[in-house]
Parts: sequence; C-alpha cells; structure tokens
Amino acid sequence: MAKTYDVAVIGAGVFGAWTAYCLRRAGAEVLLVDAYGPGNSRSSSGGESRIIRLGYGPDEIYTRSAQRSLKLWRQMFEEIGPHAAPLLQNTGVLWLARGQDAYCEAVLSTLQNAGATFEKLDGAELLRRFPQIAPDQTAWGILEPDAGVLMARRAVQAVVMRAREIGVDYRQARITAETRIDANRSVFACGPWLPKLFPELLGELIHVTRQEVFFFGVPSGDERFGPRALPAWIDFNDLVYGIPNLEGRGFKMAIDAHGPQFDPDTGERVVSPEGLNAARSYLARRIPLLADAPVLETRVCQYENTSNGDFLIDRHPEFENVWIAGGGSGHGFKHGPAVGEYVAAMIGGTGTAEPRFSLATKQKVQLRQVF
Repeated sequence: MAKTYDVAVIGAGVFGAWTAYCLRRAGAEVLLVDAYGPGNSRSSSGGESRIIRLGYGPDEIYTRSAQRSLKLWRQMFEEIGPHAAPLLQNTGVLWLARGQDAYCEAVLSTLQNAGATFEKLDGAELLRRFPQIAPDQTAWGILEPDAGVLMARRAVQAVVMRAREIGVDYRQARITAETRIDANRSVFACGPWLPKLFPELLGELIHVTRQEVFFFGVPSGDERFGPRALPAWIDFNDLVYGIPNLEGRGFKMAIDAHGPQFDPDTGERVVSPEGLNAARSYLARRIPLLADAPVLETRVCQYENTSNGDFLIDRHPEFENVWIAGGGSGHGFKHGPAVGEYVAAMIGGTGTAEPRFSLATKQKVQLRQVF
C-alpha cells in the first residue's frame, strides 16, 4: 500500500529543499521529488557559488529575510559538522557606488535599520584596501563584512541530505499529469519549470531568461584575487557582480542584466561570443589586471523572473491544497531558509501572508524593481 504524505514538495532546488526540511522539522511526513536531482546543472540552484548579502536597496523585507537565512545556513552547516568542505565562505560583500547613488544610499539605510554590520568606505579607502578594483566611476563603497558566498550546488545537496536524515523521503522522478503521489498537500517549488507545469496560470507571469557566467584564471602564485584579499562585489549601476577565486575555480564574473528567453530542459548551455566580449570589456575596465586572463570555465544558467523581482509564494487559486513557491528572479538562492520557514508556516496555519509574494501582485509586463 502506497504511503500517504502530509506534504509532497516538487523540486529539490534551494526553495524546495529548505521547504521539505522545515516541514519535517514541524512534524510533517514529507516527500521531496526532483526530475534531475538536487543541485543539478539544469536547475537555477545549480552551479558553484552564490553571493549572500544583506543589502537590498530600499527593500528591507529582503534584508531581514537574508539576515534570518544567513543564521539558518550557518546552523545547518554546523549540524552537518566540521568535516564537510566549507559551504559558506565569509568573503564579505563590497558594494561599488557612484557619487549620487540612490540605490546604495538606500542600502546604507536598510542595513542600519536592520542592525547589520557594515562599513562605508570613501574612494581613497577603497583604493587602499582593494587596489585590484579600478575606481572607474566609483566614488565610495559599502562593505558587509559578515556576508559572503554560498557554495550553491553542494549547499543544496547538503540540505537535502540533512532533510533525509531527519525523515524526509526523496524520489527522483519526472512529474507529469499521469504521475501519482499520495499527499494531502503539494508544494511546487520548480523554479524555471513552473511555467511548463502551470502554463495557463504562470505561462505569462514567470519569465525564464538565459544567463551567462565566466570564470577567469588568476596569475600563478597571486593571492590578490583570493577570498582573503578580495570580497565578493557588486557594481549595481552596471548590473555586474564578481566572486573571488574560490577553491581554485577562478575569478567569477557575470552581467546581471536579464538575457533572452530560455528552456531549462532543452537549452544549450554554451556561452555566446557576444557575452564573452561584454564580460572581457567590463573586466578590462574594472579589473585591468585580469584583462587578458584566460577563461577557465563558463556556465549558462537561468533566472525565473516575476514581473518585478518579488518572490511568488501563494496558494493555487483553483486548488486549496496546492502551493507554489518560486520566482527567485536571480536573487533568491540566499533566501532558501527563510522561504522554507515561510511556506511551512503558511501550510501549518501559523504564518502571516506577505502581500508582495502573492499571485495577485504578479503582472505580465517585466518591470524589475528588486535586485
């Protein structure tokens, strides 16, 4: 006789893994299902690294979510034990700001309101501490010393492993209309597959875009691009971010502007010459010491974007027992723990709905507001 679960979570990316873990911690019998496996290369939670930062411009809701998530990530990694390879690298995160910079000024304000630790650096201090970064138009900066980088793929796999250790059942299976799962409730945390699974509801509300990532080789014996000398950094004005040379993979850089439409199942994951040229052009201007650095690795991943960048976490309008958790929109990975807690509380009847996460606030026209 097939087991009946309290909740089936479809999708073992960062949202689904943490949702399954939090539901089990709350006492639910949980089944976690994924088509390709936790942290697989097609998923938005795949890849080697993701920045975890607290700054979110004026969006204090995400600053506080990131604070809570950082605490829970650390707790999770402590549970796993000291013998695991480091899954959180405390590199710090540096914001590069221009003279009159409304977004970075808002970062300062929200960090202060949330009681976060930060330093405001003037141009001279930036150049003294981080000479690897050319000033370009930068006039000042913000350093979040407690922030850093999550080792994404391995971190998701670690959460799934821990969830299974405390009693979550895991199954690798492709979900179709014919798939039978006996569960009282379902959570679809399928990232870029949500528009495919719910085409009438989400086909025009979640936009899946192709994103290119590059790893550039650093000079031999050169420590200036390692995590002790260089933080992860964000150039919000040019929509570019970088991650220092972690685990010998190279200096990671990506342009955060949304790319063209992409299919997570069938899309070819080979970077374009145009994307590489744009990355090299920026690198020559911002990190001139790496202007001629060789490309060590490349990746093509995807974002699943809502109209404005807010998460989509809501009940399906036609099915009382079906929940949707997605819309990470390129910034969601760090928030996995807080999303898991939120979904578990909503399903358990103890949570308070956040209007910004509702289906009703999602539009068909892209107007990105959350970064």
